[in-house]
Parts: sequence; C-alpha cells; structure tokens
Amino acid sequence: MTFSSNLLYFADSGISEVGQLRLVKGPSRCAGRVEVLHNQQWGTVCDESWDITNAGVVCRQLGCGMALSAPGGARFGRGSDRIWLDDVHCIGTEAALSDLAQLRLVNGSSRCNGRVEVFHNKKWGTVCDNSWDLQDAGVICRQLGCGMALSAPRGARFGRGSDHIWLDNVNCTGTEVALSDCRARPWGDNNCTHGEDAGVDCSGNLHPSHHC
Repeated sequence: MTFSSNLLYFADSGISEVGQLRLVKGPSRCAGRVEVLHNQQWGTVCDESWDITNAGVVCRQLGCGMALSAPGGARFGRGSDRIWLDDVHCIGTEAALSDLAQLRLVNGSSRCNGRVEVFHNKKWGTVCDNSWDLQDAGVICRQLGCGMALSAPRGARFGRGSDHIWLDNVNCTGTEVALSDCRARPWGDNNCTHGEDAGVDCSGNLHPSHHC
C-alpha cells in the first residue's frame, strides 16, 4: 500500500484549522498536510485525483486565500493515523471539503454508480426513490466528479440498504451544487422500505478507483 498525503500551499492570509479540517507540519498557517476530523480522530487525505480545484475548496474553507498549488507525495511528512478520504473530486464551488464526505455510492461496479447513501447524524442511510429522476441523479454525479447522469435506477437495483432511509421525495432542479441543496422531505421522514432505495449510474470513471 503506497501512502501519499495530500498537500496544499496557500497565499498566507488565514488560519490553519477550522472545525473538522486542518493543515499540519507546514512552514506557515496556510501550508501543510491536509487532515480531517472524523469519528473523533484526525486522519489524512490520499492524493489520488488531488488537484488545484480540491485545494481551492480547502483554501476557501480555511480562509487562506487562493490555492497556489496542490502537491502530492507527503511533502509535509507522512501521517500516522487513518487515511480518511481518497479520490476527492471537488467541482470548485463547495463550501467545505466535508460536502463531499456526506455522500457515497455503494454496491456498484465503480465509484460512479451504485446505491445512493448520505451521511446524517453520524450514520449512513439511503434515499427513497419516490420522485427520483435524472435531474436528481445529475446533481449527485456532478457532486462526486462523475460526469453526467446516464440513468437514475429505482427499486433497489444496487441492493437494499439496512440502515436509515434518510431522504424521500427529493426534487432537484439540476442546478444544485450538492444533493443537500435539493428540496426533499425532512430528514428521516418517509413512507418507504429499502426495496425503494435509489441509485445512480454516471458517465464518469467507470473503472474501480485506486486506493492508497
């Protein structure tokens, strides 16, 4: 397993830690190894797919000006704890890196198709397929950096979830940055079973992602 932590170098105009994100081992407040807090433990971010767009989101979140570069290869030293994130794909408009960590696709043939799951109240859960359509799927594909939506499978095509059903009657216009921006019933309010779990099939990377 190759270990490579993501690195950022920012115009020095902000702070080095905000909430669940921090930069460590750098020469200034706005440069260092990227670390995120998850499950009450700090961990690193793998540099697979890491680029200036991802760096820009972290930069903005930390109030550190514009991203100047996004070097990989553990330039600011190797972390010693968990690697929490891999294959980060920001589109550049996210308010925080955590916007990406709250959505995933599971049980698909690649990272760009599968059952939709969202993270809420420290638990993963599914999305019901009532009113689920291509516009909803398109927002998810774009949020995950997976290109365009090819289809919006319904009826638990990618298998049934086993935890909470967090969202129902999702109604995206197609212009939203993230699924959390779309209209829907209140969290956890639904009349669904896991036989109605929603999925997406995106046009993006159709090959399994490389993990660090």
